[in-house]
Amino acid sequence: MEYVLTMIMCAFIEGKTSCMPPHTFDTKYEDGYSCMLDGYTKAYDKILELGREDVNKFNIYIKFGCNENQSNKTTISSKFIR
Repeated sequence: MEYVLTMIMCAFIEGKTSCMPPHTFDTKYEDGYSCMLDGYTKAYDKILELGREDVNKFNIYIKFGCNENQSNKTTISSKFIR
């Protein structure tokens, strides 16, 4: 089973949360464990890139998740389901 990493960056400004659209990385992971480790690394690197000033000013935080890759799965057409 393959996993994909999806991240969402959010900011909490003036009592409101605003999030960017989710970003799914192209990398495919062999298991949830390796995906999660890379998720923490990528989130950490992004926070470092943004810097202390902007992270604190805009209350930026990053959410991520590792989900089963659905791109290779075939779906059953509704015409075959009765």
